[in-house]
Amino acid sequence: MTPAARAQAAITILDQILAGDAAEAALLRWARGSRFAGSGDRAAVRDLVFDSLRCKRSRAALGGAMSGRGLMIGMLIEEARDPASIFTGDGHAPAPLTPEDREGMRAPCGIEGLDLPDWIWSRWRSSLGESAERVAMAMRDRAPVWLRVNKLRATAAQAQAALSDDGIMVEPFAALPSALMVTQGGRRVSGSRAYQEGMVELQDLSPQLACAALPEVRFALDYCAGGGGKALAMASGGIRNVTAHDIDAGRMSDLASRARRAGAAIKVSAPGKVSGRFDLVLTDVPCSGSGTWRRTPDAKWRLGEAGLERLLEIQAAILLEAAQFVAPLGYLAYMTCSLLDDENGSQVARFLSRGGFQLESERRYSPLDASDGFYFALMRRC
Repeated sequence: MTPAARAQAAITILDQILAGDAAEAALLRWARGSRFAGSGDRAAVRDLVFDSLRCKRSRAALGGAMSGRGLMIGMLIEEARDPASIFTGDGHAPAPLTPEDREGMRAPCGIEGLDLPDWIWSRWRSSLGESAERVAMAMRDRAPVWLRVNKLRATAAQAQAALSDDGIMVEPFAALPSALMVTQGGRRVSGSRAYQEGMVELQDLSPQLACAALPEVRFALDYCAGGGGKALAMASGGIRNVTAHDIDAGRMSDLASRARRAGAAIKVSAPGKVSGRFDLVLTDVPCSGSGTWRRTPDAKWRLGEAGLERLLEIQAAILLEAAQFVAPLGYLAYMTCSLLDDENGSQVARFLSRGGFQLESERRYSPLDASDGFYFALMRRC
C-alpha cells in the first residue's frame, strides 16, 4: 500500500470509530476485509488511527472537520507536510482538497490543544496541579513498550540476551532493573523466545513499580485479577501462595496458560467464591483508565461524567468487599490506572474514614516519571 492508500484506509476506519464503533473492532473488520494489506500495512494503518485518536480534537481543528478526512489532513498539517501530497485522488488516495476543506482549517484553542474532553479538565487540573498541561501533552504521544523480567525463569541479563538474539533491544530502568523498556523491535516481542519461554511479560513500568513496593507475605489475593498480570508479578516477586479472583471469570481465561509459561503456581478462585483471610489483598479496580489513554485513546472520548460516577461507586464497593478478606494486621493494596484524584486519594480517604485500616504509603505515577499514569495506596488493618 502507498502512504496515500494507507491514509484513505485510516480515514475509513476513523469514520467508523467516530460513528460509535470501538477502535479495535473497526481495525479488525478492515484487516479482515483487506487481505491485500501486509503486516507492515496493517501496522502502519493502526498507527495512523491511534495517533489520530490521541490527538483527535487538535487535529480536527487543524484539518477543518471532526471526520476521518479532517483528522488525516490535521495530522499532515501538524507534521508540517503538505496535505496535497497525499490527497491527490489518484488510485486509492483520498480525494483532493476542496475549498470547503481549506475554509475549515484553524488552530486549536483552549482544551482542544490538550486533546482532552471539556468536562474532565477541572478534575484533571485539580488532580495534577501544575503538571496538568504537561501530562495532557504527554498523553498525545505513543506509550513505550515495557517488559517485566520473570525471575522464576531468568535473570535480567539472561532475558536481555535472549531478546537481543531476536533483534529486540531493551534498556533496564535504573531503579528497577527487572523493568525493561523496549527501544527496538517492539512488534517482535510476542513471537520472541524470551516471551514464549516465560522469561518476560508485557507490563508497563508503573504497575511494575507498584508491585515491587508490595510487602513480602505468605498468602496474597489478587481480587480483581483480570488477565492476571499482577498476580504473576507477585509470584515472580517471591510470594509463593497467590490466589487470583475476578467477578468475570472470562477475563481470567488465559491466566492458566500464562502461569504455566511463567512457571508460577496461581490458584484461581471462582467468581464470588473467595474464602479465608490473606496477608495481602490487592484490588486493581475498574477505573476511567485516564492514565492509559495513550494506549487506548478511544476510551478517552467514550468516558462521560455519568460513567465516571458509576465507576466511583463500583470502586468503593470493591474496597469494602476486598477488605473482609484481609487477615489481622494484613495489607490492603488499592490500585488504579487513573490520574484522577476522585478515583485515587479521595477514594482511599473515604474508605479509611470508616475505620479499621491505616494508610501505610501511597504514590501516583504519571507519564512524566513512570510511563503510564497509575495510583497505588497500601493500607494495613489496625
